[in-house]
Amino acid sequence: MLTEVNPKLPMRDKTITRNFYVNRLGFTDIGSADFKDYLMVKKDQVQIHFFLFEALDPKENYGQLYIRTDDIDGYYQSLLDTRQEIHPDGSLQTKPWGQKEFSMLDPNSNLLTFGQAIY
Repeated sequence: MLTEVNPKLPMRDKTITRNFYVNRLGFTDIGSADFKDYLMVKKDQVQIHFFLFEALDPKENYGQLYIRTDDIDGYYQSLLDTRQEIHPDGSLQTKPWGQKEFSMLDPNSNLLTFGQAIY
């Protein structure tokens, strides 16, 4: 039986990636050992893993995550309040497929889309 999924995304620099997720998005570094080539972060029930890919060309990175939330307005506002950069085409919007969403890029050009179902 499947119980959860923990996506693995590429990162060019562990320190920069950790700083973005921990200090800017409020995740916690959950790695029990400091491996140079691997990072694990968690916020609430969401866990994301990263593997080192120093040669990654950000213009050729198609890594994407869709992260569900139950407080899209509050999380979006908290990011605006701390001056986090929202994707130019990803401001908070209600989509025709019944989701309220916004997007941002991490330092590795992984696209993070946050969404909440609207009823």
